[in-house]
Amino acid sequence: MKLDVYDHFRPEERPFVDRAWEWIVNAGQYHEVKLSDFLDPRQCSIVESLANRHPDVVVRLDGGYQGAERRRALIAPDYMDVDNEPMRMKVLSITSGDQKFITLQHGDYMGAILGLGLKRDKIGDIHVRDDGCHVIVTDEIAPFLDMNLRQVHRISVFTDIVDLESLRTTEAELEPLELTVASLRLDGVVSDVFRLSRSKALIPIKAGRCRINWKTEEDPSKPLKAGDVVALQGFGRFKVLETDGITKKGRLRVTIGKFV
Repeated sequence: MKLDVYDHFRPEERPFVDRAWEWIVNAGQYHEVKLSDFLDPRQCSIVESLANRHPDVVVRLDGGYQGAERRRALIAPDYMDVDNEPMRMKVLSITSGDQKFITLQHGDYMGAILGLGLKRDKIGDIHVRDDGCHVIVTDEIAPFLDMNLRQVHRISVFTDIVDLESLRTTEAELEPLELTVASLRLDGVVSDVFRLSRSKALIPIKAGRCRINWKTEEDPSKPLKAGDVVALQGFGRFKVLETDGITKKGRLRVTIGKFV
């Protein structure tokens, strides 16, 4: 692979493209096996597309359960049976005796874990329930978290390490929002969802802090469509659930799901 592959990716993705291509070359030509940390869906897509360029490589993506958003990639020579290889994941089970525990959200757990000095790529999906939280992590950091995670958002917690077979998943909770918009332009929908002025919505978009389907998007006029997941750093995430007709005044009806 030479520079032609860069045509398919954004400039800021090049460091990851280079790293992923190195994994693939090492597997195909030097028979090395690489187990990555957790990748977001965009990174998983990049790994798969690069692997398709090499005939002697096989890739397995696994996040611990069917439908996982964040997954580890196992990249190996094509003669290996990757389905039986260990993916080295554990589940950190978090509970508490404090009644306020049920108010904790995804971001609270993420903040507490990252606050211990860990990197995001060691953490898989986080499943928040009323009676506790299950966090999928790489197996090498599980003991550290079990020993050191004692508070989440100033609430005392208890931890335990369990196997993936004990994982209890939850569907991402979406808060529905019915909007009427002049168009499906990114900046317009973002300003309505997060209640920002159009000019304030432009700032993070143009600064590269907005992602559509895990891919950075700096064009405020980019049209959104049903199924798109939009993340605005510092504000949150939402999904375009459906576009449903036009009002008498010519505005578009759109249903948004805000991740809570």
